[in-house]
Amino acid sequence: MIAKCSMLLLSGLALVLSLGGVGVGAAEPLQVVTTMAQIADAARNIAGDRAKVTALMGEGVDPHTYRQTRSDIALLNRADLVLWNGLYLEAQLEPFLLELAERRPVVAVAEGLPEQRLLSSEDYPGKFDPHVWMDVDLWMAVVAAVRDALIEVDPAGEAIYRDNADRYLAALAELRDYVSGVLATVPEDQRVVISAHDAFNYFGEAHGYEVVGIQGLSTESEAGLAHIESMVQMLVERGIQAVFVETSVADRNVRALIEGAAAQGHEVVIGGELYSDAMGAPGSYEGTYIGMLDHNATTIARALGGEAPAGGLHQRLAGNP
Repeated sequence: MIAKCSMLLLSGLALVLSLGGVGVGAAEPLQVVTTMAQIADAARNIAGDRAKVTALMGEGVDPHTYRQTRSDIALLNRADLVLWNGLYLEAQLEPFLLELAERRPVVAVAEGLPEQRLLSSEDYPGKFDPHVWMDVDLWMAVVAAVRDALIEVDPAGEAIYRDNADRYLAALAELRDYVSGVLATVPEDQRVVISAHDAFNYFGEAHGYEVVGIQGLSTESEAGLAHIESMVQMLVERGIQAVFVETSVADRNVRALIEGAAAQGHEVVIGGELYSDAMGAPGSYEGTYIGMLDHNATTIARALGGEAPAGGLHQRLAGNP
């Protein structure tokens, strides 16, 4: 399934290039449009001044439910390269992007990942969990796919793209080591991340954490009363003391857990706000992929009894004195 979709997307890319390419060798920077800000961050780090990168989805935007606007359609139709995650993350955008791939260079950068490294989706049989950016190692492979897509549309910039990508991948390796280190300081019986929806399964798989989402992989799914009640019982019986809210998902279900536990005499606090499908504000440290994962790992470790510096990896987290 993934291979077939990827072949379709790449065939769209090959079609445009066979017609003479777009933006290649031009004095003006490439016009690159991405769906998610995480992909845009990778593209900017790799392309530098050779591309103007625009993300459709900004701070607090939910990619599962995002639909293209008229301005989005115009922007996408003018792009020299369109990059999206795939794996059914951008479910509402997908039909348009697949159609656009017949006319423009469009690449689903996560769909080239080996299937054996992907997690299955209970919500959507036959599909995979799309939240691959929660595992830095997997995201490094996605970054390589972004690099290769830029080289394909602009071969004259290959040396620049490779050099920039190498530097960015080295920074991601540093991030990976930091995240693993601080998460390993959390007591084993407290390594449970409870959040609004199932965005953290790759995180859990990579670091040996149990992950429980109130909603499913997509925020379009609804959490039933029985499910919330069973999660309240889990909090009480296992003595879990912290749950997490997400910046791009309403917190009403998380607060329902806290209230349910309180009714049974067990205090649960909000351990912090995590970035799941969206990053922080543009221009902020948390508005970068490195800042996003630094924030999440630092917040989780400190909330669950581990040790992590308040300022995170680079002492740049918001609120750091």
